[in-house]
Amino acid sequence: MNTPVTEFAPLAATSWWFDDAMAHDPSPASPPLSGRFEADVAIVGGGFTGLWTALLLKEKSPGLRIAVIEAESCGSGASGKNGGKVHGYWSALPGIAATLGPDAALAVARAGSKAQDGVRAFATGPGRDVWWREAGNIRVSAAPAQDVKIATAIECAQTLGVPDSAIPLSPEAVAKRVQSPVFRAGVFYPEAANVHPARLARALRSAALENGVEIFENTSMTRLDRGTPNRITTPSGEIQARHVVLATNVSLATEPQIAPHLTLFSSYALMTEPNPDALARMHWTGGQGVADFRMFVHYFRATRDGRVLMGSGSGPISHTGDERDPALTMDAASAARAVSGLRRLLPAFNASGVSKVWGGGIDISADRLPFFKTMPSGTVHYGAGYSGHGVNATYIGGQCLSSLVLGRKDEWTTLPFCTRDLPRLPPEPFRTWGGRAIRASIMACEEAEERNQQAAWPLRSIAALPRAFGLKIGTR
Repeated sequence: MNTPVTEFAPLAATSWWFDDAMAHDPSPASPPLSGRFEADVAIVGGGFTGLWTALLLKEKSPGLRIAVIEAESCGSGASGKNGGKVHGYWSALPGIAATLGPDAALAVARAGSKAQDGVRAFATGPGRDVWWREAGNIRVSAAPAQDVKIATAIECAQTLGVPDSAIPLSPEAVAKRVQSPVFRAGVFYPEAANVHPARLARALRSAALENGVEIFENTSMTRLDRGTPNRITTPSGEIQARHVVLATNVSLATEPQIAPHLTLFSSYALMTEPNPDALARMHWTGGQGVADFRMFVHYFRATRDGRVLMGSGSGPISHTGDERDPALTMDAASAARAVSGLRRLLPAFNASGVSKVWGGGIDISADRLPFFKTMPSGTVHYGAGYSGHGVNATYIGGQCLSSLVLGRKDEWTTLPFCTRDLPRLPPEPFRTWGGRAIRASIMACEEAEERNQQAAWPLRSIAALPRAFGLKIGTR
């Protein structure tokens, strides 16, 4: 049943993407683990990170016996809930250069380009219907206060000698690609694509099975005993493995070694009913992904069948990194902001129905870059901190983690993703309660700016605290 965009459908546990992917590929779930299983490598998590790692391990060392366990169904978590926008780090260049320096920033961005090549090669392989469309990504100013970010992006690309990575767009040039009464100037990033994320996850699952990876779905890890070998306990069995890869996304936020560097925000998204005529009226027929320049960004893209996904990265912060916090998936106010974003940014879709609305947690690192590390035992490896940019970066994660398992010092494990010292987040209770106050203040400031107004000074003062304390997260 269609729901007008003035309202929104009840929040769902799964995304529109995942429902569609399961209808497209109704193959039965892999049986859960029962009894004892021995493996060279056990991977916990059947999303993008775990499946890329399994496939790349098989490519680098075909003789390995690899097991993947997934608590639910492969692709049902963050991998199947995101916006399906595939791009690396050229659009993040100013922030990375400020954090790591220009040389490291370029190394990160070029690694993202290699990852884009890898995802493209897989997504366009024979028989894979994952809706891959490569048409670039546009960041638009949707309020006068956002204009300055355009200049920053263009200047950084020019200063670092990569002007073709960020191309300025006049308001007229933006309107030729995607027309909206609130869009101003923008930046075009050529290296970007859109994909059906859940179908991509299911295709990775199929490829892993075809390559001899053992996958156990509906199998959660209840205990990990580190040793020689490591032992993973599940509700009905156990796996003994020389190496373990933890690819569990938001679940890692409470791991003692990882918790100081990771917090959990959330993002909410809706999928409209098909309306190709509205896309045509907006001139939005080229397939580009779009996002505004808010800190709590609106991200949106069209689908192959004429729908629009609208996401709002403004969801609540979980309490002390708890992935079970219902605010991550059931916050009606955040869902309403996604609907409001659709109404304001894409009014041509105001008459369209909403098929589904959902939310999900995002693992945000202290410097907004993912990290891939090995625990002191030397045989347990992990990846986290995608900060909302996982479709491209999980391929990087698969390359880094597979090489860490194999003990290789190569082009992946020498990148800042693996080598940098990780900054720490503020301790509790400031991390949760201070973060929530700052989030609310930034949202109020951004909403006022969209009305071409200025928020009250107490709100502006609170919103400025992360910059005042030298933090890389929450800084406008």
